[in-house]
Amino acid sequence: MTADTIVLGAGIIGVSTALQLARRGKSVVLVDKGQPGRETSYGNAGLIQREGVVPYGFPQQFGTILRYALNNRIDAHFHWGAIPSVSSFLAKYWWHSNLSRHQLIARAYAPLIEHSIATHNELIEEAGAQDLIVKNGWKEVFRTNAKHDHEVREAERLSRDYGIAFKSLSRADVAADEPNLSGDFVGGLKWQDPWSVRDPLALTQAYVALFEKLGGRVLKGDARSLSQTATGWRIVAGDGTVEAKDAVVALGPWSEIVTRPLGYRFLAGVKRGYHMHYSTRGNAQLNGWTMDAERGYFLAPMRQGIRLTTGAEFARRDAPKTPVQLQRAEAVARTTFPLGERLDKEPWMGARPCTPDMMPVIGPAPRHKGLWFAFGHAHHGLTLGPVTGQVIAEAITGEKTLIDISAYSPLRFNA
Repeated sequence: MTADTIVLGAGIIGVSTALQLARRGKSVVLVDKGQPGRETSYGNAGLIQREGVVPYGFPQQFGTILRYALNNRIDAHFHWGAIPSVSSFLAKYWWHSNLSRHQLIARAYAPLIEHSIATHNELIEEAGAQDLIVKNGWKEVFRTNAKHDHEVREAERLSRDYGIAFKSLSRADVAADEPNLSGDFVGGLKWQDPWSVRDPLALTQAYVALFEKLGGRVLKGDARSLSQTATGWRIVAGDGTVEAKDAVVALGPWSEIVTRPLGYRFLAGVKRGYHMHYSTRGNAQLNGWTMDAERGYFLAPMRQGIRLTTGAEFARRDAPKTPVQLQRAEAVARTTFPLGERLDKEPWMGARPCTPDMMPVIGPAPRHKGLWFAFGHAHHGLTLGPVTGQVIAEAITGEKTLIDISAYSPLRFNA
């Protein structure tokens, strides 16, 4: 079997890339060992975060770091045994999170985020997936006035610098918006630009269906079988082999199984996360996507029920699940919202691929013609899927890219 491009990885990044290429008339084979959208792309808060121009940084204050070191929080947890293997990543992550460097990174990161809604909208309309989308922003709620005031000041800065729309919420506003939340919250902040997704898996599947409608093929295969040929790339997939001029590595935290044997080294880490779905007690209803900012968990009204998500767990990618953050979050969430019974047999866990400078790797491989990289999107994989796919597709086809992608180049790790 031959094609123009092989895309490795059927998460939201790989699916979006394959779809954007197919929309440009390219024959594309999408290869994954499992079903599309079933790994990291399945479990998240379901946000297309237009406001997320500032990536999540590593704490800089010693007191904050010390509190995290106690390892008893919802928003962050770590495996002591994994620290030696991730220490280089964490050190660089901390270094890049310095205020001045972090602000420069945000400037470079913002153009991707800026186009997140528009590029998703094109695909949503073509895929007929409008019923999955809620265009009503999301909110953070605060337990103290100090936190509320601090976050409003930061929102004002983002509004000035990046044109992000927000609304400060009083205690009464929060109560009116979410009457089933407890009265523990003194106010809130509503980000007005983002869209929410009722079912991230269903959205990915809708994009896959559109991809196949345009002639794309989805095959099962092992990415480790990728090899270079005289004219491009070959992989064992389906019932045989596929050959193509170009190949895109969009395997998220598993990208190293392809890049490392080819001699590329990316200083990368993994932030694992958990979720669980719940029923509600009585006639309780959660009207919108809501984050308890000072406790570090998120409540999202998904098709499957109320989804409770946790923060980041620093651990080896393939270590067994340790959903202690979910247990902590559930205990707090039950005091603030009338959650009912658990609806999943066990907690879901996913692994977010992260770089120490908090920006994804997007662009051509430095030493292999026809090989392209698209991974490392951390917390914003769902947000950045279509725009990443578009700029990769434009680069492969020789078009002018929507934005300058040089800041995301693999060369920053592999000169």
